[in-house]
Amino acid sequence: MHKWTRRLRLIELSIPHSQYNKEFRRLFSCSHVVWSDSKQWKMVDFPPERIRNFGIIAHIDHGKSTLADRLLELTGTISSTAGANKQVLDKLKVERERGITVKAQTASMIHHLDNNPYLLNLIDTPGHVDFSWEVLRSLAACQGALLLVDATQGVQAQSLSVFHAARERGVKIIPVLNKIDLPAADPERIMGQMSSTFGIDPDEVLQISAKTGLGVESVLEAIIERVPSPSPSPNTALKALLFDSSYDRYRGVISLFNVQSGVLRRGDKIQSCHTNKKYDVIDVGVMNPEETSTGSLHPGQVGYVACNMKQSTEAHIGDTFFRVGEPVAPLGSFKASKAMVYAGIFPIDNNDFPKLEESIHRLTLTDRSVTVQRESSTALGQGHRLGFLGTLHMDVFRQRLEDEYDANVIITSPSVPYEAVYRNGKTKMISNPVEFPEPGDFKVVEVREPMVKATIIVPDEYLGQMMELITSHRGGEIDHKYLDAGSTSARVMLQSVMPLSEVVTDFFDQLKHRSSGFASFDYEEVGYMKSDLHKMMFQLNGKPIDALAMIVHKSNIAKVGRAWTKKLREVIPRQLFEVAIQAVIGSKVQARETLSAIRKDVTAGLYGGHYERKLKHLERQKESKKKMKRVGNVELPQEAFFDMLRTKQGGK
Repeated sequence: MHKWTRRLRLIELSIPHSQYNKEFRRLFSCSHVVWSDSKQWKMVDFPPERIRNFGIIAHIDHGKSTLADRLLELTGTISSTAGANKQVLDKLKVERERGITVKAQTASMIHHLDNNPYLLNLIDTPGHVDFSWEVLRSLAACQGALLLVDATQGVQAQSLSVFHAARERGVKIIPVLNKIDLPAADPERIMGQMSSTFGIDPDEVLQISAKTGLGVESVLEAIIERVPSPSPSPNTALKALLFDSSYDRYRGVISLFNVQSGVLRRGDKIQSCHTNKKYDVIDVGVMNPEETSTGSLHPGQVGYVACNMKQSTEAHIGDTFFRVGEPVAPLGSFKASKAMVYAGIFPIDNNDFPKLEESIHRLTLTDRSVTVQRESSTALGQGHRLGFLGTLHMDVFRQRLEDEYDANVIITSPSVPYEAVYRNGKTKMISNPVEFPEPGDFKVVEVREPMVKATIIVPDEYLGQMMELITSHRGGEIDHKYLDAGSTSARVMLQSVMPLSEVVTDFFDQLKHRSSGFASFDYEEVGYMKSDLHKMMFQLNGKPIDALAMIVHKSNIAKVGRAWTKKLREVIPRQLFEVAIQAVIGSKVQARETLSAIRKDVTAGLYGGHYERKLKHLERQKESKKKMKRVGNVELPQEAFFDMLRTKQGGK
């Protein structure tokens, strides 16, 4: 008898029949689902008026994940062992290593107020500008939001953007002042900032310390009292919104649903409005914070659904699902994210391309803001052209590929999308520098580049340096105002319109360096503007390297050309012949470096005699070098690509 059969037989004989099914599930479940007791989670006990869906929004490092830990502890969702819970909802390795949230996470809690149980659905959102689409997507499933502000740092650039995003969606905002226990905290001044910037009544601001738990109990009460309950449709037909998804290697796509009306139960047959495909619901439950099976979801509730969806392309964010045979009108879909930065990703070993392609498709299931398109390069082979929301987003995606899928990849230098306007009136979007029109292309009327409205909040002693930084990066229309004038530590908010291509190079590093780390930065797209741009190619002995192509503004041509040719000269190994490294725009060479040949001393074996004997040998060597240069190929090794593409100083 097989060992599993013997073990199952022993279980059947030793435990009551009511516990048998639960033990069977524990042994043979292929996921991290918690099969909870139905007495604990009776979803029918939570009508819409007993449900609160809310998120936590703030600037990066203002304490969102720490507050989420305290809320989970106070509601008994996780144990309250001192010091044991640190960023419980930050489940990715990259989040724990970097100390930032990059993926919105959901957790359901039960809290009692006035002897009434309430179901609280929390969504912890990222704080960095590169992950703003995660915030917008999460707010679609919420009726309220905790706006968290650091009592030592005050209102930051991202605080403004998330506040306006929540207000535009009609979400009830609860202002919370965090870290009031720190010696540098100044609650009165920061509440004055919040009042003047957001128009918030200081009496409504909750003062807490998420680290120590001080005042966090009042946050739970405010959520129940201030956040409106969801308003389900009076229609009894099932209507559910898909707002997030992930991939399980055994069960396929796991979707997060917000049930608008009707009841979703295990065993139901559901259908997608977008694809019209039908699925069987094999499991349904809530995140507590791990998957906890409940058997059903009722109106206003948020939970996960496993329905044998095998292809990642079938899960469309914003899709509406209904019960088969009971069609409904689709809900309003999300506004698709727009890629701000493009980069090519190639495997180090070309044989790993199929594996890399599958890994990218799996990873984009959890990050729908990434756009994917196949690409090939003569230097790097087969790969993909990916669109990201920013350079940090690109770097996090690369690290997740390496951590979660063991991929070894090369990422080309980031570029932004440009617009080329032709004489026939057509406009072409260009995301790959190789496709950029040549200088002599008479069909092109003009080229436009994306512009952003940058917002910088910084102490007033750094105002001059910030203005100098903006102007050196082609910024214009500079405006500034004081947030808390009259205080000893006044801060200034600067706003300027500048090219996105300047932001994605070294702007953020320079910002932090010049402000000693005190500046905060945010930006939003404001459209395209005509600009004098050129495609710069790099050649080795006249042969172009397409993977290093870049778009450069006229004012930076000489500087960028010299910097990159010098860097290439350092990383390319010496050959038996001379190598000319050139930065070229069209047919004009902008910068050049020469890599001298490895030379053998051919006159070492000559003893005395006339000097023409030595000249004869040297002339033969010279002719051989010329012939070798004509027929020889210079290949840029992978190590050189790593050195070139990971450096940030080439762009500036």
